[in-house]
Amino acid sequence: MRRFPTIYNTLMRSNSRAFLRGLGLSEEEIERPHVAVIHTGGEMSPCNITLPAQVTQIKTGVYGAGGFAHETPVVSVSDGLTMAHPGMRFSLISRELIADSVEATMRAHCFDGMIGLGACDKNLPGLMMGMLRVNAPGVFLFGGATLPGRVNREEVTVLDAFEGIGKMIAGEQTREELAEFVEHSIPTGGACAGQFTANTMGMVSEAIGLSPLGLSMVPSVYSARNPYLRDAGRLVMQVIEGKAPLPREIVTRAALENACALVAATGGSTNAALHIPAMAHEAGIDFDIDAVAEVFARTPLIGNLSPGGKYLARDVYEIGGAPVILAELLRGGFIDGSALTVSGQTLAEGLAAVGVADGEIVRPVSDPIAKSGGVTVLKGNLCPDGALVKVAGLKELVFRGPARVFEGESACQKAVEERDYKTGDVIIVRGEGPKGSPGMKEMLGITALLYGQGMGGQVALVTDGRFSGASRGFCIGYASPEAAVGGPIALVRDGDMIEIDARAGVSSITLDVPEDELASRRTSLKIADPARHGGLLEKYAAVVRGANKGAVTHSGAVDTSGDLI
Repeated sequence: MRRFPTIYNTLMRSNSRAFLRGLGLSEEEIERPHVAVIHTGGEMSPCNITLPAQVTQIKTGVYGAGGFAHETPVVSVSDGLTMAHPGMRFSLISRELIADSVEATMRAHCFDGMIGLGACDKNLPGLMMGMLRVNAPGVFLFGGATLPGRVNREEVTVLDAFEGIGKMIAGEQTREELAEFVEHSIPTGGACAGQFTANTMGMVSEAIGLSPLGLSMVPSVYSARNPYLRDAGRLVMQVIEGKAPLPREIVTRAALENACALVAATGGSTNAALHIPAMAHEAGIDFDIDAVAEVFARTPLIGNLSPGGKYLARDVYEIGGAPVILAELLRGGFIDGSALTVSGQTLAEGLAAVGVADGEIVRPVSDPIAKSGGVTVLKGNLCPDGALVKVAGLKELVFRGPARVFEGESACQKAVEERDYKTGDVIIVRGEGPKGSPGMKEMLGITALLYGQGMGGQVALVTDGRFSGASRGFCIGYASPEAAVGGPIALVRDGDMIEIDARAGVSSITLDVPEDELASRRTSLKIADPARHGGLLEKYAAVVRGANKGAVTHSGAVDTSGDLI
């Protein structure tokens, strides 16, 4: 059913028609279906710098298929530019701002459909969450990754710049050598080149069915993207005409499990385990970290992708893109091919002509890198509601050591910069959860320093905050419940022994302190008032839920049927 005529379809709304004529629309164009192209393009991040040009291709496709497209930019927060300072508190919050902006744009202006286009980390889940919330005809598109740079004839990415800081502190790299990585690690527009959060969620958009198959791994600056973009404009018109499914018809439990399998198979970002439950929440499906854990545990790791492996998004594109990974998982019985996609085909139908894995970038399921996925959910008395660790690339999966406790990221960052920690420490960073931070900061600044100092496997790090998809080392994040709501991580003291076992079938994290001692510590526990922040941080802290539920901020499954009059 059309929505846009609500704006202008009676004599009493002639003023609205005047506004449309003021935009330069003809009478014939006013009568067309109207599509919002909601994107996060802007000049604060290389991730999004190419999006305005891509919007032009999308609008061409919409117009050629009989619709009229309206470009509608929304806010984007750059994870790269907010890392390791207080601005990172706004990164995850921007996911909610984007979803809220999609809802406001679509419901206020009664658009017949939408295309969401984003490239930086929180853009992708935010736009897809908004699509699911309004459940209007929609297509999601990932804006693509940058190409790798070159230093001394070797390919490099922004991860080399992050970790180079730690190498410089350790005396393994000069300031001049670091400057080379800084200059050359992001040579083009586009998202970070590895299987970090943006590329992980780009692949998720295909696995879950909201994006056309084959698009996500096409590099941002390749003209090969243009046919996909124009086709997306035509595709959204088919959805408007009722010839293809709506977002909530696509995102079923099977589709969510397919998305989780893709993350596990590629050693993708731990952030996906936060975003997929949040997307499920918008669709009215109960799908928490326990559901994610079940899929992660049964899915083999087959993608040899950075940071746990060797290869980049460009390399995946050259062997056929995300469909090659999905087809391999389908052949092995690890995903459900009956799930619908935005094209109207089932996933199996869309993958029918896809070739086999190359064996190096993507391994066959019969010969995986590991029998269980590259991301694991841990549980135990330290994190009874769960925590996440990326095991892809880890040589040792068991760690036991004394706690070294820090109240917040900045205190830990300072200590790591000064190498004020010991081999064997379990570094605890607390007060950085959704409510406590507020905003759940990423810890790439710390993990990159540790890895650059050669200590990635010599210490463990546990936090109620998040990790970047680029983080590597023994890094356990998203610890739930968080310290700000009295979670056990708030009770840890320096010297407490902590044991982490990320082996398949175990997946535990234990605080080796007697229960009576923990009960005694709880009596003196003081929790800060989030109202001290004011503004957006205060509002977010007041409503956000736990990381194990996706850090969502409302009751879910909005009913928009009353918008059609």
